[in-house]
Order: sequence, then C-alpha cells, then structure tokens
Amino acid sequence: QVQLVESGGGLVQAGGSLRLSCAASGRTFSSYRMGWFRQAPGKERELVAEINLSGGSTYYADSVKGRFTISRDNAKNTAYLQMGSLKPEDTAVYYCAADPALGGPYDYWGQGTQVTVSS
Repeated sequence: QVQLVESGGGLVQAGGSLRLSCAASGRTFSSYRMGWFRQAPGKERELVAEINLSGGSTYYADSVKGRFTISRDNAKNTAYLQMGSLKPEDTAVYYCAADPALGGPYDYWGQGTQVTVSS
C-alpha cells in the first residue's frame, strides 16, 4: 500500500504558474503509474495527466496540453504537476493517484490540494 500527500496548491492570478507535488510513502513508488486528477465544484473528477513508471511516457487532457507538465522523481518518491498559463477554469481540487496494476484503476489517492485561479 502507498500513501500520497499533495502540496503546492494555492491562489494564483490568471496567467500564473504553480507546481504541485505528490509525495509517496513506501519503497515501491517506481512501480506505480501516477496520475493527476482534478474536481471542480459541481463537476465530475477528471484526469488531467498521467505518467508511466520511468517517466518516459505521458498523457495530457486536451484542456491542459501545452500548459501543464507531469513528471516524477523515483529517487525522491515524488510526482509533480507543473502548471502554467493558468486559467480560472483550472480552479479545482487537484488529486494525485497511484495505479499499481499499470493500466488498471487508480487504487491509491491523496487528500487533494486546492488550486484557485483568479481572473
């Protein structure tokens, strides 16, 4: 089992940047596919980005492509989401998640971190 703790959220003006971090416990972080999700008020949770074990393959939702970058540092047991050119519609609670089955459902979730983008 793995525990995930997000940090780095906050209030930022439109056009600004934030970097979210997801610290994982345990020694098997490098064996988990990692993803970032977000949920805005009144909306369903959506996948923002995900990254494979080595970091060599990534996926982005169309809404964030070209503005967000997902990465991971397996030596530090940490995943990141660098967010740039932020828009008010990026406002949401952001969650990181881990998939031990490499293509199955995300089984482990963090508590979330709030990102608010003001116009």
